[in-house]
Amino acid sequence: MTGLTQPDLGRMRSQLFFEGSDVRRRLSRYWLLLPLSAVIAAAGVVSDSTATVIGAMIVAPLMTPILGVVLSVVLRDVANLWRCLLLLLTGAVAVVWLGWVVGLFVPYPVVAATSGQVASRISPRLIDLAAALATGAVGSIALARSDISDTLPGVAIAISLVPPLAVVGLTLESGADHEALGSFLLFVTNVIAILASGIVVMAFFHVAALSGTARESSGHFLGYLFIGLLLLAVIVPLWANTEHVDRSTVRLTGVQAVADRWAEGAGWSVLGVSAFNDRVLIDATGPPPAPNLAILRHDLDDAGLGHVDVRVYRITGAYVRVAQSAH
Repeated sequence: MTGLTQPDLGRMRSQLFFEGSDVRRRLSRYWLLLPLSAVIAAAGVVSDSTATVIGAMIVAPLMTPILGVVLSVVLRDVANLWRCLLLLLTGAVAVVWLGWVVGLFVPYPVVAATSGQVASRISPRLIDLAAALATGAVGSIALARSDISDTLPGVAIAISLVPPLAVVGLTLESGADHEALGSFLLFVTNVIAILASGIVVMAFFHVAALSGTARESSGHFLGYLFIGLLLLAVIVPLWANTEHVDRSTVRLTGVQAVADRWAEGAGWSVLGVSAFNDRVLIDATGPPPAPNLAILRHDLDDAGLGHVDVRVYRITGAYVRVAQSAH
């Protein structure tokens, strides 16, 4: 029904498993591309360059051992399962270490406050899990069907594997352990999502039946159960992050609207509104006199934001003419 044949299964094994006569060549390719992609990703994060980070995603070979784990579980191939897991774990550690080393050469902390690439990877949400599940499914389908394998570069870009690990290393070197934990959660989420969606795709294509292991259901059940439990385990922190980010977004949006009206009434302008812990910080500037903070507090209360701790940094300034030189 799905059109897969024994040659297709052999092709999938040759693409994912590190075995056979060319195993040394495949391993050398993996360990050549992985550190290079890690350095590219770390450089992209430090320079806050999205294009550079995307380049690292395309080069990174981590998708291979992850999908190898999927196929190993389906085929009940214990040897290749452990081999792929070992490559995945050691590869992840290597990327984190290289990110940490790159951070040693940066004269300032590489954290969310200094890099948008870090800020975008330290608070994963449920929507990130949904995207990773869909992307993992596309990658597995492209693996099973050679006629759509051209989508794999797009999958590499869509799924974020090496950049979060590079962020873990950079933020650990900068002393931002909490941000490192958030970025590591994003990496784990993406890996588990690929495993889960990959298992579903392999079941749809009846890969187990094609390999002759479909009747041996106990081993499959344990593998699927373990991946299902991992999926549930990441949903809890992702749910908490989603609730926190949504509340912060709604709060910032409300404060921004009130602050804009308050500043405009006094001929001032709001430069930015940001969150710091449980506080909302407003940067406002304009000519003297400064607008009345009591009016702002009143307007916030009327907007249902009386519980929000708001701090305003007022920049009172005026242009001063610089005397021209006689020459």
